[in-house]
Amino acid sequence: MNHKLLSTYLNDHLAGALAGSGLAARTAGANRAHAAYQPALDELAKEIREDLQTLRSLMSRLGVGADRAKMFGGWAAEKVGRLKPNGRLLTYSPLSRVEELEMLRIGVTGKRMLWRTLQLLSEQDTRLQEFDFAALLERAEAQLATIDACHALAVSDAFLAPA
Repeated sequence: MNHKLLSTYLNDHLAGALAGSGLAARTAGANRAHAAYQPALDELAKEIREDLQTLRSLMSRLGVGADRAKMFGGWAAEKVGRLKPNGRLLTYSPLSRVEELEMLRIGVTGKRMLWRTLQLLSEQDTRLQEFDFAALLERAEAQLATIDACHALAVSDAFLAPA
């Protein structure tokens, strides 16, 4: 197995997971007052944090160190993403919810591919066999379903509700 390429790959996903975890937490926090979103987004944020921890554990198991520059890049990307115009100057916008859910979907889709890649590699590397990639893939699919359901509601709230 090419350890250098695997290290780069895992660190790229770690940076994305760090950004995604921050985005999920922020989205959940911004929607605490909305009963239609709050339980699902709180659970999603919790699971994404757990998946980030799983990735860190997996990297440790493989002897792959975290690239601090990439981790900073992931953290910074999430923070800079907050600065985008959303139709409101100081408050959370229904458009923010739509776009944040779309970004979360992109991240979870990438994470699903990470788990699939690692599941394939586990056939050759016994260090990976302690991880339940089937369960991680199933959870990613459930997360995508949650995001899609919230997104459909958010689209309605943003574009079909009276202004």
